Amino acid sequence: MKIVIYGLGIIGGSFAKAIKKYTDYHVTGINRSRKPLEDALACGAIDEIGSIESLSSADMLILGTFPDAAVRFVKDNAQLIPQNCIVTDSAGIKTGLCRELSAVSEEYGFSFVGCHPMAGKEKNGFSASEPDLFVGASCVIVPCDAEKGAVETVGNLMRKLRFGQIIYSTPEEHDRIISFTSQLPHVIACSYVMSPTCPKHKGFSAGSYRDVSRVANINEKLWTELFLENRDPLIEEIDILTQNLNRIKSAIQSGDREALEGLLAKSRNIKESFGE
Repeated sequence: MKIVIYGLGIIGGSFAKAIKKYTDYHVTGINRSRKPLEDALACGAIDEIGSIESLSSADMLILGTFPDAAVRFVKDNAQLIPQNCIVTDSAGIKTGLCRELSAVSEEYGFSFVGCHPMAGKEKNGFSASEPDLFVGASCVIVPCDAEKGAVETVGNLMRKLRFGQIIYSTPEEHDRIISFTSQLPHVIACSYVMSPTCPKHKGFSAGSYRDVSRVANINEKLWTELFLENRDPLIEEIDILTQNLNRIKSAIQSGDREALEGLLAKSRNIKESFGE
């Protein structure tokens, strides 16, 4: 299989490294800046530095960029993508992206299958990529009306890359759940560290501070795009969080020990019920 990866950041770079480690597929890299391509070639993550023309011989195109950039790249170069090629992505939102890329794929005859690897780190760029970043992680596949064979091909590749679980979802379900599991924690972390007390935390903090603040080390351009693209589900989750914060605040403010214990016990029971 000839795989072209567009965008060699942490996710695209990790795809390249994992494909070279766990398969015998040929990997071509395309990136806007030259340095990640040279680094990828030097360490064996890609077999060659490609160009737009490399798309014409691709069996699979993996989009490792922000959602808007992924859509633009495919639209701008759709005429070069072979009809037997499978296009997949790695974006954290799916509804708008799947709608646009499914329409382009139908027009030009190739297949588009949405993909979201549930893995990453706070650091970005090719230097942060790892061949085993996906080992044991979940991968959400969003078929987007693609033919069964194309969906199975993407799923089989992800299994070869050692993902621990393959989950199939619709774009709407994906975005609704991701607003809670991924986007809301980033909102919480960013809001948390903006407290004027944050600069004074050293010497007074342990695991709780690290756990809550960890993902505040954020790529603001990427997450701004993700938040705005998924605004309705995310706002709904923020509203629910705000309601729960206000309930706890009200119990503390009024000195209502029974109500406060009840709220804290309810949260503990919910957490324990999932065993993680």
